[in-house]
Amino acid sequence: QVQLVESGGGLVQPGGSLRLSCAASGSIFSINNMGWYRQAPGKQRELVALITKGGNTNYEDSVKGRFTISRDNAKNTVYLQMDSLKPDDTAVYFCKADIVVNSRTQGYRILEVWGQGTLVTVSS
Repeated sequence: QVQLVESGGGLVQPGGSLRLSCAASGSIFSINNMGWYRQAPGKQRELVALITKGGNTNYEDSVKGRFTISRDNAKNTVYLQMDSLKPDDTAVYFCKADIVVNSRTQGYRILEVWGQGTLVTVSS
């Protein structure tokens, strides 16, 4: 069984910074794409940033130039550095990873795994 555990959320003033972390654990063969999503109250969950296994990145337009996604493949961890935060960034942030597992009975499979979410509040 595999899981993602997030950390780093909290309350920050507008213009401030936060760094989110998300660590994968369990019987992991490898991890393909890793990403951060967010869901604000009353809104649908949206993709914030994505990073491939090779390090290619993609960002939602409103966070370009302010957020940076990175990953440490040796630690099975993805990060989201958030700078110049705005009140509109307030949301629950979720990480997601496409995790490759291997078992004797089922062989190789790709599991879409979500973290539990961490709240980011940007307010003065």
